[in-house]
Amino acid sequence: MDPRASALWVRFKANRLAYTLTILVTLAVGILIGTVISYGVKGKEGQSKASDATPLSVPAPQQLSNAFSQIAKQLEPSVVNINTESTIKNPHRRGRLRPGPDNPHVPDGGGDDDNPFQDFFDRFFGGQGGPDAGTIREKSLGSGVIVDGKGYIITNRHVVEKADRIRVRLQDDPPGVLHDAKVIGTDQETDLAVIKIDYSKPLPAAKLGNSDGMQVGDWVLAVGSPFGLQETVTAGIVSAKGREIVPQRNFQSFIQTDAAINPGNSGGPLVNMAGEVIGINTAILTETSSYAGVGFALPSNTVVQVYNQLIGPEHRVSRGSIGVEFSSQQNPAIARVYGVNGSGVTIQNVVPGSPAEQAGLKVGDTITSVEGKEVKNGDELVAEIAGLKPGAKARMGFVRNGKKQETTVTIADRAKLFASRLGQDEEGNDETQPKPSKLGLTVGSLTADMADRLGVAAGKGVVVHDVKPGSFADDVGLNRGDVILEVNKQPVNSEDDFNKVQTTLKSGQDVVFLVRPRGSGAQDGTIFLAGTLP
Repeated sequence: MDPRASALWVRFKANRLAYTLTILVTLAVGILIGTVISYGVKGKEGQSKASDATPLSVPAPQQLSNAFSQIAKQLEPSVVNINTESTIKNPHRRGRLRPGPDNPHVPDGGGDDDNPFQDFFDRFFGGQGGPDAGTIREKSLGSGVIVDGKGYIITNRHVVEKADRIRVRLQDDPPGVLHDAKVIGTDQETDLAVIKIDYSKPLPAAKLGNSDGMQVGDWVLAVGSPFGLQETVTAGIVSAKGREIVPQRNFQSFIQTDAAINPGNSGGPLVNMAGEVIGINTAILTETSSYAGVGFALPSNTVVQVYNQLIGPEHRVSRGSIGVEFSSQQNPAIARVYGVNGSGVTIQNVVPGSPAEQAGLKVGDTITSVEGKEVKNGDELVAEIAGLKPGAKARMGFVRNGKKQETTVTIADRAKLFASRLGQDEEGNDETQPKPSKLGLTVGSLTADMADRLGVAAGKGVVVHDVKPGSFADDVGLNRGDVILEVNKQPVNSEDDFNKVQTTLKSGQDVVFLVRPRGSGAQDGTIFLAGTLP
């Protein structure tokens, strides 16, 4: 062995610990330096790739607002949710009568479940509900818009008609808080209604716009409570104007929109981009009872005219008429045959005894002007005449057999002139449903089929159509489907007979009904139901 190597080995063995530490320190320093150099190189490569990127940032909340949200915030406080409740008498329950010796006509099982006449009465009187329900509370939802800070609200007539109770929820109301509302007036022709709530401070009122300024393609928002979902806003455009969707409704010319309108939206506003109400959402065209892309709103110009009359002293809408009927669109062939050069409205029927007949107008005459103003079509003629007050006189220009003539017509009240067609009485009151008497019930004459099934002689008695809950009739036990034969020993064989008898009744007087109960036959006999009139 080399003496030098031997000497080195001897020294190493003598100082083994020191050499080991020296080697470990040297390796550690080398690893550290390599790591630092490697990290620096990678960092530089990453920086070079992202050096031209711009950092992202979140904008301030107000920068995200747009026209739709601004309009929604502006209008929502003026849009209300309307809750209505109606009471329906359950025809499946006799009420106070129970089987026993005093009521032999009632079977031991209670009568109605095995009643062979039940299907008959269900068909005639719209039976619904279970046999254990005395009355049924029917609830519905709709929308409305505040137009006067004193609490006046515009909605649809069909939202509030026949309601026993109407309650309104405002935007800021806590859950469960509702305000009772009363009906100021309704208009059947336009399906509009005005209701009012009492509130301790002024309410936020919406601003109405001019619907004539809207064009097809203009953006609109529909605000309301579809399916009870309050403060819902949908967007769309005006897809058409002047839509007539109900036959013989001359005053229902709608704005058509594709903004989503669903059940519960009725009575809510259609709004333009200026935040103005330009329509009241009224109807949808659908085969599923839900939104199908086509909705209809009554134009604000019509709404204003109706509202201003409903808040007046009479709380009803009065429209002028002369008693003529015509096609909504003039057929060019008609104009040529009847010698009309130009526009106008050719009369196809004259109501007997109407102002038009008294003024000498006839079928085939073409009305061309009202008070010197040219009328081009039926809509313009209706608008001109309806705007005149009943009793006023108007000059009417017309063409007969190619010759121009003129006459003066005295304007009549449309509601009285067309009372039977509109389902109203001569005062313009709705007659689509029988009016309840002071006794709290409505009756109707018996048809031959009904009399035969009930075992009643033809022309004898009147059938009860409905009984108002809590009324005198309800208290004594009268029910829908009962046949009243006498009142206080006086036969009642028609509605007129019944009305004449009940008008003579006074508070504190005893009233006795001779009744053939619903579901009983001739063999079951009759019963007395009696009480003292409050």
